[in-house]
Amino acid sequence: GLLGVRGNPQHEQEMKDNDIPLIDMTILNLYPFEATVAKGAAFQQCVENIDIGGPSMMRSTAKNHAFTTIVTSPSQYATIQQEMEQHNGGTTLKTRRILAAKAYALSASYDSAIATYFAQQLEQAAEEGGEAPVVARIYQPEFPLKYGCNPHQKPAQILSRLGTKLPFSVLNGKPGYINLLDAANAWQLVSELDRATGLAAAASFKHVSPAGAAVAVPLGEVECQAYEVKDPSELTPSALAYLRAR
Repeated sequence: GLLGVRGNPQHEQEMKDNDIPLIDMTILNLYPFEATVAKGAAFQQCVENIDIGGPSMMRSTAKNHAFTTIVTSPSQYATIQQEMEQHNGGTTLKTRRILAAKAYALSASYDSAIATYFAQQLEQAAEEGGEAPVVARIYQPEFPLKYGCNPHQKPAQILSRLGTKLPFSVLNGKPGYINLLDAANAWQLVSELDRATGLAAAASFKHVSPAGAAVAVPLGEVECQAYEVKDPSELTPSALAYLRAR
């Protein structure tokens, strides 16, 4: 069986009495619930695509990863095949543990998608005074941060909701959490300035406090000298706002 523990006398005797063979590996793909929802299928069809046996076998195999291997994606086949060729048809405990972790993450993600779908179906009932639905969310790591709000707060990292993308990109360096807070606050400020004036805007922040903000208005002669600008006509509106906001 999937949960049969090798070397456990009781397990081995029960499997022998019931003619249950040992299982070394489980390979499966779950019902395409999320794909069915994405197609706009009717509620009943979406429910029919909720896998029951698959997650049960997946979690059982992962739990017994000391002896059994769980494979949940075709992308894993080549690696598993190569390892089996190198280990007389078996896999290493390290690999089985990694695959078990991936299986549990997949299980959590799958259940989260189902819970989210049902929550969306129940939103109207909640608005009409019914019980608010429970929403489960799974997050995935994106990249490590230099530190948290202060240098001694390590480690830190940024995560995103599974299946979504971050609304920004890091172009240079390795930011800390405080840098991202500054960037988010600066974005809100420049967005408000843009809406209010219709001009390109820039802002500088230090520890979530604004240190400067400006819009792109032409530089005077004295300002050009102060900012060491020889030809202001070469400046883009964003560069002009940045100069003033420093």
